[in-house]
Amino acid sequence: MFLLNDHDTMLRSAAGSSIAARRLDRRPTPLWTVLIPFFNERDYLAATIASLAAQTVPVIMILVDNGSTDGSADVARAAVRAHGLDALVITEPTPGKVTALRTGLGWVRTRYVATCDADTLYPPHYLAEAERLLQRDRCVVAGAYFVPPGAEQPARDAEARRILSAARLLPRQCHAGGAGQCFDVAALRAAGGFDAAIWGFILEDHEVIHRTMRQGRMLYSRDLWCMPSPRERDRESIRWTLLERLVYSAAAPVAGSWFFYRFLARRLQRRKLLSVQMRERAFQDLEGTVLA
Repeated sequence: MFLLNDHDTMLRSAAGSSIAARRLDRRPTPLWTVLIPFFNERDYLAATIASLAAQTVPVIMILVDNGSTDGSADVARAAVRAHGLDALVITEPTPGKVTALRTGLGWVRTRYVATCDADTLYPPHYLAEAERLLQRDRCVVAGAYFVPPGAEQPARDAEARRILSAARLLPRQCHAGGAGQCFDVAALRAAGGFDAAIWGFILEDHEVIHRTMRQGRMLYSRDLWCMPSPRERDRESIRWTLLERLVYSAAAPVAGSWFFYRFLARRLQRRKLLSVQMRERAFQDLEGTVLA
C-alpha cells in the first residue's frame, strides 16, 4: 500500500511529480483508477471510500481536495490507510469540479477511470460491471443509474428499465450523472478530458460525454448502479430548464456541439452557472436522464 500527499505544493514540484510517478509505476498497474473530487465532505467521504475499497477488481484511488475547510482531507487519508489502498491524496485550490477533475486525471496511469462523488456508495461489483461494458465493441464510457440508499431489487429493476429505455430511445445523449461515469482513459483524453477552458459551466458531466462519444458509444446495464446520499440538494438554482432539456434531446444526435457551445453555454453564462462558482455538494443531481 502507498499513500501520497501533496500538502498543497506537490503538483507544482517537478521533483515531487517524478517521485509520485515512479511510485505509481513501481508495481503492476491495475486497470482501474477511481477519481474522487471533494469539498467539505467529512461526513460522507469515509463511507464512499469504504465502498470503493470493497471492489472485486484492483483499483488505484485519486482523491482531489478542492479546498476543503472541514478536515475532509484528513478523513480521506485515514480511510485510505485503514483500507490499505493504493492512493494519491492531492489538493487543487482553484475552485470548481472541472478543475479538480482535470488535476486528478493528470495523475491517471490506468486503462480505465471512474469519476465518483464523495457522498455516494458503490456496490462491490461496480467497477467489474463497468469493465464488462467497456470491453464491448466501440464502448468508450459506461453509465450507472442512481438509486436511493437501501433500495431493494424491485426498485433497482424499475430504474434500470427506465434508463435502458431512455438509452435505446436517445443513444447519443448522456443518461448518467458524473457520480456514475466510467471512461476508457485513452478516449477521454483524446476528447480533451476535463477542461474548464472547453466547458466551465455546470452540467459538465453531460458535456464531457458529448465529446467522448465522438470516440465511440456509451453503454448502460441493469447491474451498473450506485447510491447517492439522501441529503437535501440545492437543485432549483442550478438545474437546466425544460426548454434546454427538450432542445438537448432533439439536438444531441445531429447538433450536439451547437447545443452545448452555442446554445446552452450562453444561457448558463447569463445565469452565472459556472463550475468555478459551484461545489460538488451543491449540484449532484439524481436526474441523470432528461426523460421523466
